[in-house]
Amino acid sequence: QVQLVESGGGLVQPGGSLTLSCEVSANILRLNTMGWDRQAPGDQRAMVERITNEVFIRYADSVKGRFTISRDFRKNMWCLQMNDLKPEGTAVYYCRSISTQIGVTWGQGTQVTGSS
Repeated sequence: QVQLVESGGGLVQPGGSLTLSCEVSANILRLNTMGWDRQAPGDQRAMVERITNEVFIRYADSVKGRFTISRDFRKNMWCLQMNDLKPEGTAVYYCRSISTQIGVTWGQGTQVTGSS
């Protein structure tokens, strides 16, 4: 079983930056894919960004050029650096992992609110 714990959410002004972190309870090398989803009020949960162990990265079109995913193998965690945040980025952000042995796991979510 894998547990994911997000941190780093908060209130940010338009154009500001924020970094989200996801700590995983297992060895990160056991995971095939790591990433972030978000769910805005009234919307379905949607992909923000993904990275695979082959370092293949997928971005949602709305964040391309502004958000960057990175991994820290020593700390068993990955981060989402969010720049130029927009009010429509207000959502609960969930870190997500996929493992061949374990399947899909989500964290509990962290709130990001873009103020206007």
